[in-house]
Amino acid sequence: MFNKIRNLIRRFFRKSSTLNRQSLNVPSLIVIVLVDIFILANVFFGLNDISNWHLSPDQAYPCYSEWQTYRESPDAGKDYAMVRQSIVPSDSIVGYGRTSNTVEVPIVGNPPNSTSIRDRYQRNQINHLGQVSPQCLDYAGLQDALRTPENRKAVGSIDSKLEKISQLEQANRNIRTQYDSTLLEKVAGQPRSQSINTLSAEQAKQKTDTNSATITQLKQDITELKQTLLAQPIVQTLLVYLKNPATFETIAAQYRHASFWYPSIQLGFQTLFLLPLILISYAIHRFALRKNYGLVALITWHVLIIATIPALLKVFEFLQVGVFFQWIATAIGKIFGNLLFLVSYSQIVLIPLVGFGLIKLIQRLSKRTANAQTQAADRIAQSRCLRCAKKIGPHDAHCAHCGYQQYAECPSCHTMTHQQMPHCTHCGSLTEFDPQLHNS
Repeated sequence: MFNKIRNLIRRFFRKSSTLNRQSLNVPSLIVIVLVDIFILANVFFGLNDISNWHLSPDQAYPCYSEWQTYRESPDAGKDYAMVRQSIVPSDSIVGYGRTSNTVEVPIVGNPPNSTSIRDRYQRNQINHLGQVSPQCLDYAGLQDALRTPENRKAVGSIDSKLEKISQLEQANRNIRTQYDSTLLEKVAGQPRSQSINTLSAEQAKQKTDTNSATITQLKQDITELKQTLLAQPIVQTLLVYLKNPATFETIAAQYRHASFWYPSIQLGFQTLFLLPLILISYAIHRFALRKNYGLVALITWHVLIIATIPALLKVFEFLQVGVFFQWIATAIGKIFGNLLFLVSYSQIVLIPLVGFGLIKLIQRLSKRTANAQTQAADRIAQSRCLRCAKKIGPHDAHCAHCGYQQYAECPSCHTMTHQQMPHCTHCGSLTEFDPQLHNS
């Protein structure tokens, strides 16, 4: 077994670094390495591009995340926060369906919103497979209806009042910080002109009272503006739509379904990218070997190896995150609850079993190949057909019974030699013929 592995490794490096059975020189090796790096980079670029061809769950359901956050938030002011976000959304929030913090932080000025939210959702479909959820498009249409100049002005007024409240509260904190030292100066009889504080104790008290009264009035104004804004029919329509459990559960179920299948869809597209590359490079490599096109055989061999490496990685990735793994994780979650570490145990058991199965298969195929060559040698010695084993003449080029060709051209010396034998009978070089023997 180890000898076979060692021979395979030697053969691999020999094929990778020889041209017409001669070792490549150092400059040629450098060139082939650079070519390999270029091919490998483009293979991974292509895999990345094709894996993003289908809409991701976040692109197909861009409203799900912010809708879920709204429903799960215990904040009493979440209605206004959602309405405000709809009226003055940022590009990053709308483009990916994410929500900002529900805490009301004043923002001076409105971001540019020349493109409607619905149009931004629909842009996700451009040059992609799949469609954006109709429910999300309806939701975006309701958001767009809120973006009127009057509503933006109302939100801007609320933001400016919140900013004013923040400034007054900071001023009161600064005054209170200085108040104790000002009071001590007054008790000690220190002249006002020598004080380091800007306000006297009486002025500080009067200033904080005035600021507090202004803050109270501003908060009342903000409450009235919010109530007026939330009382609009279109706003009530949006809030009713958001609070409809049936609509949300439909989107949530579709989002979970899409999230379940998306890794497997990506792996499927990546397989569609790699499989033709592997098959075409293998076919050209075999053709180049038969025709003795050494340079073409060398390049296609490197392309074949480079394309096979990510293909193997994708197989392991499918076992790790594909539908097979998802089914195992779901089954374990339902049976054992939160004991998710059992998923790792299951993989530790299953992956070696799959590996052992592959080893058995490879061993069986290798035995068949060895038996085929042994059988072919026996039939050649007995002047029998390599395919049907019936008696033929010792120099017959074809079998008179089944028509099978008994000889093939050696890729090295181009002399006709026996099929299915590993070495040429004239030059002794490897023939690399595929075993095609059929037992009679």
